[in-house]
Amino acid sequence: MAQHSLSAQPRTLVGRAVKALRHQGQTPANIFGKKVASLTIQVNTKDFTKLYAEVGESTLVYLRVEGEPDARPVLVREVVYHPVSGQILHVSFNQVDLKEKVTAPVAIELVGEAPAESNHLGILVQQLSEVEVEALPTDMPERVSLDVSGLAEVGAQLLVSDIQLASNITIQTAPDTIVAKIEPLAKEEVVAPPPAAPVEGEVPAAGVAPSTPAEAAAPAEAPKPEAK
Repeated sequence: MAQHSLSAQPRTLVGRAVKALRHQGQTPANIFGKKVASLTIQVNTKDFTKLYAEVGESTLVYLRVEGEPDARPVLVREVVYHPVSGQILHVSFNQVDLKEKVTAPVAIELVGEAPAESNHLGILVQQLSEVEVEALPTDMPERVSLDVSGLAEVGAQLLVSDIQLASNITIQTAPDTIVAKIEPLAKEEVVAPPPAAPVEGEVPAAGVAPSTPAEAAAPAEAPKPEAK
């Protein structure tokens, strides 16, 4: 597993003053942990965004804070976004002890091809995207894989219990939780065609209105009297 690292600087700006940091391409953040004092820092927004896309919240990151001799082993614990713009507003890092197990959400990756889907019998639906995993920080996987090549019919499913991991990694999510399932194909709705308008000169069928309002409103012509 590749080692991930990120640079950071101590931060003095707090409160509303951190808006200036964001305009400078920096994201306000903090570090917390069981045996460490909380520290306010700032990280480069582009560097963090790229790293977070790779590691999520389950992979160990070595945070190199300017002025400190050693990197801090951390996990990303919370990323706060602006509700409208989507801009990252704040990041929280959890400094961990490499000898103590931690729990983190790990993404589930479906691999292989489901025969039921390739044969157009049904559609593969992933109902669970991540599981809670407990492991030492250095053993925490970036993602877990689940093979769907055995799903051959509608109704076939895979559970959390079907995920296979090393003995030193424990899944905390309930084992009977459905991860993926073959659902039936959606039935196409059949729409009846509208009744055809009568051809000019023809008498409309029973129950069919005349083609125009004018035709419907026109009174029947009175019969002419016979000549004597």
